This record gives sequence, structure tokens and C-alpha cells, in this order.
Amino acid sequence: MTERMSVTLERARVRLLLMFGLERQALARVLHRLEAHPFDAFSLATGAHLHACLGDPTAARRLLERLVRQHPERADGWFNLGYVCESLGLLAASEAAFRRAIAIDPRLDRAWYGLSLSLIAQQRLDEALQALRKNTELQPMSPYGWYQMARVQVDRQAPDEAEKIIHHLRGFEPRVAAQLERETGLGTARA
Repeated sequence: MTERMSVTLERARVRLLLMFGLERQALARVLHRLEAHPFDAFSLATGAHLHACLGDPTAARRLLERLVRQHPERADGWFNLGYVCESLGLLAASEAAFRRAIAIDPRLDRAWYGLSLSLIAQQRLDEALQALRKNTELQPMSPYGWYQMARVQVDRQAPDEAEKIIHHLRGFEPRVAAQLERETGLGTARA
């Protein structure tokens, strides 16, 4: 069996374990593979994901840091590192990772969204608003960026801007608009 076939088979085994909800067994296989192939991007990314799913963000961070050291061109690695760092309260590291992901792939809307959350947590609302604008430009039909943008506008004492966003959301996500109305006291629910 060639090395390529072996890799393909091992990845299929991991995916099969995941299909059956056997995360711990999948993680054991991935970690075993990393012993022999410490630079394997699939194993590093999958291992990090599984550690995060199993409630160990510190271990996930270690694998993601290895991934971006070995494969610095992978925007997804930087993006995932940003979210793990944010979950650990490492906001400066989170921001830096999201910015690196964006530098590699400026169209990665999720990285713009993650950057905005990191900036919101740091109370850097004007910068967060810029990131949210980019996120909603790239992903105009996703309510998440719009929701956060309205919340930021409320925090910036700009209720008129938040109401515009609520009105916009009514056109394609009325439940999210109604939630914002309840949370902020802005707007008027319209049937």
C-alpha cells in the first residue's frame, strides 16, 4: 500500500468514527498519526477540533499553534486558533490570529466576524463595527453579523443606526429582528 493510500484510509477511518459519534476514538487515532507524522495538517486540524469539542481548548490551542507554525499559509488554521484563543480569554492572541487569517484570505467572512467578537470583548467598538461591516458585505444574508452590528450600535449610543439594522433584518430574518427589538427596546414589531 502506498503512503498516499495509507493516509486516505486513515482519514476515512477518522471520518467514520466521527460519523458514529466516537470522538475520543477518533482523537486517539489522530494523535497516534501525529506521533509518526508531526506535520500532517489534517491530523493537526482534526485533533484541535476534537480537543475543542471534547472540552479541552488548551490542547486544541497547542495543536493549532503547531498547525500555523508548520503551515502558516492556512487561513483556516489561523481562524480556528482565533476562536480557541477567544474561548480561553486570550483576546490579543485571538485578534492577532483573526487578523492573520484575514491577511491570507480577505474574503474569509467568518474571520471578519471572529475579529469583530474579539474587538467587542476588548470594548473597541468602532473597530468592531468596521469588521462587522466587512463581514456583512461578504455574507449579507447571514443574520449573525447584522445582529452583532446592531448590538454594537446600541453600545455606541447610536440607536437610530441600530433601528435601521432591525428594519433591514425584518426583510430576511424577522425572528432575529424581533429578538433585537426585545433585547434593546428599539423598533416596533410589525407583522
